[in-house]
This record gives sequence, structure tokens and C-alpha cells, in this order.
Amino acid sequence: MELGCKDVVLNQLFEDKVEAITAAGKLLLERGYVTEGYIPKMIERDQMTSTFIGNMVAIPHGTEDSKSEILRSGIVIIQVPEGVSFDGNEVKLIIGIAGAEGQHLELLSEIAMVCSELDNVEKLIAATEEEAIIRLFEGGAAA
Repeated sequence: MELGCKDVVLNQLFEDKVEAITAAGKLLLERGYVTEGYIPKMIERDQMTSTFIGNMVAIPHGTEDSKSEILRSGIVIIQVPEGVSFDGNEVKLIIGIAGAEGQHLELLSEIAMVCSELDNVEKLIAATEEEAIIRLFEGGAAA
């Protein structure tokens, strides 16, 4: 999984999950991973089944029929230290994903390996620089 500083945004604040999911979608769009049509599909997907996965993490992504909106695979990470409610669950880390050509499950697997450990999630939430988040996802130690 390629992750650059422009894929990571620190210290964000959102009123609700729709605003948070939209921000993740806009970042995916800005980074050239998806078309604008992917963003409403991310919101639709969360309405079908919450994208909250536990450990203060949500992984918004598009619906099954949004594959044509994906230009290339990528992930974006948004840190929300104050938290945002996803159906009553506090989320402090939003990881927007776009998986092209069947890479969706591979991306989810890589994210799950990092985020299944609460200690890792706490380091991601506490990170003060993008590089610390990138290092943790690349298997290094968070600063």
C-alpha cells in the first residue's frame, strides 16, 4: 500500500459522519484515486451498513456498483482527535479507501492488520505528523 503525506490529514473536526465521509471522499478525489461520483456512493454504502469497524476506526468506501468511479487504488487517512459519531460509535480515525481491480480486500486486510491493535490506533490518533502515521502503516514504529 502506497501512502504519502498528502494522503494523511491531521486534527480534523466534523459535525457528523456524513461530513466526515464526504471529507474522506474529497481527499480521495483530490489525490486522483476516484471520480466525484464515488463520494455519494461512499455515503450510500455507510447507510447500507455502517463502515465503523471498532477500535475508534471507520473505513468508508463505495458501494459494489461504484467500481467504475475508481481511477486507481488508494487510501486516505483522516485523524479526528475529538471524535465523530458513527451511529453512536466514537470514531477518531477515518480511512477512506478505493480499491481498483479487486484490490479492495487487500487494502482492507492491510488496514485491519494495523487497526486491530488498539495500541496502534492510539498511536495514530496521537500522531502529530503525517510521517508517523505513514511509518506505522508501513510496519515501522510510530514516533
